[in-house]
Amino acid sequence: MQGNGSICSKSRLSELIDTYQKLVFSICYKVTEDYFAAEDLSQETFLSVYQKYDTFDGNNEKAWICRIAVNKSIDYVRSSAKRNIPTEDSFFEVMTEGRDGPEEQCVETEIKSGFAQICDSLKPPYDEIARAYYLQEKTVAEIARDRSMNSKTIQTQIYRARDMLKKKYRREDLK
Repeated sequence: MQGNGSICSKSRLSELIDTYQKLVFSICYKVTEDYFAAEDLSQETFLSVYQKYDTFDGNNEKAWICRIAVNKSIDYVRSSAKRNIPTEDSFFEVMTEGRDGPEEQCVETEIKSGFAQICDSLKPPYDEIARAYYLQEKTVAEIARDRSMNSKTIQTQIYRARDMLKKKYRREDLK
C-alpha cells in the first residue's frame, strides 16, 4: 500500500483509523446529515490522509484529520446542492422556514464581532493570520500565497495565534 510518495505505512494508517474513525464519521455525519454519505466521506478522508501524509507537518494530527473531514463534507454538500436544483416554489418556502430567526442571526453576528475584536487584539502578524484563517476561512495555502510566505510558516503562525486566542478567551471567561 506504499504509494503516491506517501510515508504513511499500513500500520500507521490502521492506527489513525482506529483512533479517529468515530470522530471523522461524526464530523461527516453532522455536516451532511446523511449516514451513507458520512460513511463514504470517512473513507475518502482516510484515503486523503494516506495520500497526503508526507505533506503533514507533524503538528496536531487530530486537527489536521478533522479539517480534511470537514473540507470533504463541505465539498460534498456543495456539490450535492448543485446537483439538486429546485424547480418548485414550495421548496423555497420550506427553505425560508428553516432559516435562523432574527434573534439567532443577531447572536451569531455578535459572537463573530467579539471574536474579530479578540483577533484584532493579537500582535502582528498573528492578528491578520487569525482573521484570515478563522473569520475569512482561508486555507493555509491561500494565506501563504496571499502573503508570499511558506506554508509551514503560516501553519506555525496559525498554531501560535490559536494559543493566543485560547488564552484571551480564558481571560474573557474569568471577567
